Amino acid sequence: MSMADEVVLLNYWASPYGMRVRIALAEKGIQYESREEDYLTNKSSLLLQMNPVHKKIPVLIHNGKPVSESLIAVQYIDQVWKDRAPLLPSDPYLRAQAMFWADFVDKKVYESAKRTWRTKGEEQEAAKREFLECIRLLEEELGDKPYFGGENLGFVDVALIPTYSWFYAREKIANFSVEAKHPKFIAWAKRCMQKESVSKSLPDQKRVYEFALRLRSKLGLE
Repeated sequence: MSMADEVVLLNYWASPYGMRVRIALAEKGIQYESREEDYLTNKSSLLLQMNPVHKKIPVLIHNGKPVSESLIAVQYIDQVWKDRAPLLPSDPYLRAQAMFWADFVDKKVYESAKRTWRTKGEEQEAAKREFLECIRLLEEELGDKPYFGGENLGFVDVALIPTYSWFYAREKIANFSVEAKHPKFIAWAKRCMQKESVSKSLPDQKRVYEFALRLRSKLGLE
């Protein structure tokens, strides 16, 4: 990485999407400036300028050029700093599989996970069932590997592990336990958390829980 490289991350502390980019940067050992956005109420002019299409965090800014959408940013980081801690496999088929599961995490896992704490009643019960089914499928895909990436943390692990920071909040609010049904998944999460690149990029679960409670009351769910 040359001296000219300037890396800035526009982020919000509780966003699992932002956590993905933080982990990828940490895995690669990249120095960067993190700028916390007041995301819910007051988006900065820099954010609106750098991501005019979605107006969302995270945005990775590399030498003044923005990269939006978390999985795209993680892929970009992997390609630019490819000399260390590769996240995507070089084999085209294995790469396609990793992209498939990361996409599954985005479309299925994060969506059902969000509904477990943002709804109530029958809708919440349905979200819990859907979320646990996603976890079951992921457990099958993990098999006996230490990580989804095999022996090392990979693209799917980086896409998925941020959701673990919300487990306490979800389980308390929706009254269920992932570990009771899927201990292997929790063992994988704890294995990831032993890595400094992960543990330092994820916020405290109790702090996330308090944040989720505040949001639920704002949504009129409490």
